[in-house]
Amino acid sequence: MSAIKVLELMVSSPKSWEDAAQQAVNEAAKTIHNIKSVYIHDHSAIVKNGKIVEYRINAKLSFEVEPALAGAKY
Repeated sequence: MSAIKVLELMVSSPKSWEDAAQQAVNEAAKTIHNIKSVYIHDHSAIVKNGKIVEYRINAKLSFEVEPALAGAKY
């Protein structure tokens, strides 16, 4: 049996919502292993002078929790 944990992140990108999602995964992967999925909860953007200058997302990343000790039970 495995346990799945969910981490919520707010991320922005000057390129796109897709890039913001990838940045969320990249940043989380620096310290979290076994990332299984990313769920984009919300999209928004900052507009200046009639152009989108920043894409923002609220992302929920799910990852499998590794047991602290071999044979540990959840």
